[in-house]
Amino acid sequence: MTLIIRPETAVDAAKVYEVEAAAFGRPAEAELVQKLQQSGVETISLVALLDDALVGHVLFSPVTVKSDADEFTAVALGPVAVSPDQQNKGVGDALCRSGLAACKQAGHALVFVLGHANYYPRFGFVPSAPLGLRCQFNVPDDVFMVTELVPGALHNKRGTVYYHPLFSGV
Repeated sequence: MTLIIRPETAVDAAKVYEVEAAAFGRPAEAELVQKLQQSGVETISLVALLDDALVGHVLFSPVTVKSDADEFTAVALGPVAVSPDQQNKGVGDALCRSGLAACKQAGHALVFVLGHANYYPRFGFVPSAPLGLRCQFNVPDDVFMVTELVPGALHNKRGTVYYHPLFSGV
């Protein structure tokens, strides 16, 4: 079996929706992905193919970090979804690693994630609250994390991280 990670194309949209809904057991994340892409928001969207079957998807979308003294943009990982029958087989790991590499290649310096505290540190994510970076949503400190794609990118960066307004509906 061969796993291929590639950019999502328009023909993938229906299958991406199906994988997102199946992975999360509800349509909210699938609808979020669909709405973000239809809105024209610039995203990095990758799919995982296993022997030509689409079995996974990851999306990176822009966030804005605001403080009294500064405002800058970064990207956020999520959602990431893998077909239930392919979970715990390395597909999500491959999607995240490929996505982070694509973000770095696109010139992004920081990536945030709102997710499982035991999963994302393997990709270099650390809790962001101790660094002075907080999520707009009321979430536990250990599930909101950040990683530097460019060494030193976190230097003197503080503030609240704001996701695209469509995330408020999830």
